[in-house]
Amino acid sequence: MRRQFLPKGCQLDTSCGTLVFNDSGQLLLCHVTGTAHWDIPKGLLDGSETPLAAAQRELFEEAGVRFDAARYVELGMFDYRRDKRLHLFRVDAGDELGTLEGLQCTSFFPHRYTGKPTPEADGYRWATRDEVRTLCWPRMAERLLAIDW
Repeated sequence: MRRQFLPKGCQLDTSCGTLVFNDSGQLLLCHVTGTAHWDIPKGLLDGSETPLAAAQRELFEEAGVRFDAARYVELGMFDYRRDKRLHLFRVDAGDELGTLEGLQCTSFFPHRYTGKPTPEADGYRWATRDEVRTLCWPRMAERLLAIDW
């Protein structure tokens, strides 16, 4: 990872996420509520949580999916934004998740107009490598396409 220079008083956050692949080599993406974009299940470390524990928690909160810790393969830490790094893991799910109909987000934020609890993710899909560029935010697409999968 290249050295990051931040303004005084700024902290470099770490977001932990999981790349979940099916038997066809497609990547699980979550639709980000209220946007046109899709993303991997990821989020910030909580307190003294390990990166693996954070990745597991985020996958469960954003998609309702749990895998045994032994199935996670650490991909490493990557530059993401000026103020954020990504610590990524990979899980090969085979055909376990099927059509994704049973996935559900249990992580909510207050809606910006109504204040009502709103799920972070409101849809799920499998995506090919070629689809990532148009589905994800440009920075995330760039990061995902730089990884061999």
